[in-house]
Amino acid sequence: MGISRTPTSRPPAADRGAPPITRTLVLDQPIPPTPTHRVEVRRITIAAGHAAGLHIHNGPVFGSIESGSVVYQIDGEAESVLTVGDTFYEPQGARIARFDPLAQGVTFLAYFLLDEGQAAEIEFPDTPRP
Repeated sequence: MGISRTPTSRPPAADRGAPPITRTLVLDQPIPPTPTHRVEVRRITIAAGHAAGLHIHNGPVFGSIESGSVVYQIDGEAESVLTVGDTFYEPQGARIARFDPLAQGVTFLAYFLLDEGQAAEIEFPDTPRP
């Protein structure tokens, strides 16, 4: 099965003076030695007004904002607002104090680094257990 392309009247990017490919480093995050057997990627959407709450992941999580915006804060650090294209890193075991969508909500890709047989887990330490 081939790829069908519709011809256009515009010349290729290289002919317009723009490079045909650009590569921009958006995150270079050192992490402690972590046994990684696989990476699980999830698209997550959180509605406006629904705070994620204090939470902890059982492995490192990387992410990038696809739409909307969110207030992001690791416990004890300054908060920041992440918008479309921004990336973030949640270290394994770190207390994520805020991941709170702003007025339009947020959709992001989350990349969970997992060991063999490990499932991505999230703990909400301030939530009473049944």
